[in-house]
Amino acid sequence: MTKLLIVDDHAIVREGLKKALSTYGFDSIHEADSVASARAAIAQLNPQVVTIDINLGDGTGFELITWIRSISKEIAIIVLTLHDDSNSVLAAKRAGASAFVSKSEPIPQLLLAIQQSLLAPMSFNSQQIAQGFDEVFAQLTPREFDLIAALEKGMSTQQIAETLFITQATVKTHLASIYRKLEVTNRSAAVHIAKKRGLTS
Repeated sequence: MTKLLIVDDHAIVREGLKKALSTYGFDSIHEADSVASARAAIAQLNPQVVTIDINLGDGTGFELITWIRSISKEIAIIVLTLHDDSNSVLAAKRAGASAFVSKSEPIPQLLLAIQQSLLAPMSFNSQQIAQGFDEVFAQLTPREFDLIAALEKGMSTQQIAETLFITQATVKTHLASIYRKLEVTNRSAAVHIAKKRGLTS
């Protein structure tokens, strides 16, 4: 029996996926609506498959993927999101996802991604061709993507540190790296560029 965990902060999306996947033979489907609840569920259930949205209430899907990969190379991780731009695909790959599927795709496409990911969880497949992405963003690490998402929410250095469980000094180091790579000097400029190039909503 394959245990599957759906991580999405929208209840209607979780319920829809659960109903759809149950018709294809999945009979052990669980739900989580945040990074924190997903971590708890993974520790308790040890699922074989996890589908993850990028935007979660208390963090990002990239942050969760990085954490999962720090404890397991066997879990199939499928990013399932409305964000199907090439930068998001690249970020998912760099974080350690097994596959990337747009929510606009039909359920059979998700099933195919699950099957492929179960066979090779450390590989990466996507229907979205990650080509033409900005070479600047190719230099960013998964953690730096997390910080950019936090900047977009207007978080302070202290809030970012508390959310990502790192020190304020580490936050400042990451910010300096982001500014250097994006060739900007402040937070608002970094967020502006990220939005302009489709990295954030």
